[in-house]
Amino acid sequence: MNTQAPYHLHASLGYQMTVAARIQEKRLEDQLKALGLTRITWCILLAAGTEALSHPSEIADFVGIDRTATSRALRQMEKDGLIQRKTGQTDRRTTLVEVTDKGAALVEQAIPIARSNSRQVEDKLTPEEVAEFRRILKKLREGEELALKTF
Repeated sequence: MNTQAPYHLHASLGYQMTVAARIQEKRLEDQLKALGLTRITWCILLAAGTEALSHPSEIADFVGIDRTATSRALRQMEKDGLIQRKTGQTDRRTTLVEVTDKGAALVEQAIPIARSNSRQVEDKLTPEEVAEFRRILKKLREGEELALKTF
């Protein structure tokens, strides 16, 4: 005889967080696709451009994906003319990533899209709720593995 209480999927906090996140990420992905970007390429362009991160390992950590996924994305982005990779000056074994003019132009086009996507969520909340939500999300991430194995 099963003595466990039934599990109500739609009442689960994890399920609710996942659905809300997927709604936002799908909306962003659909809009970025029109520019020829994915969430990964968008995040990498921000890492290398806005954040001035030049080492693939730094970029992987910033984006929250593993080094293999980062390397694969960088290869494709280089083919697409969004970034260029160079050998380090002092240590020839290192690779440095730079955003090209084409990549920088796409970042400028994508920023309003990303801001609008965030606003669609934030506009449903009061400023106090937004601050509280950020606090709660930060608390939920504390002590957790930060790298996302799939993005």
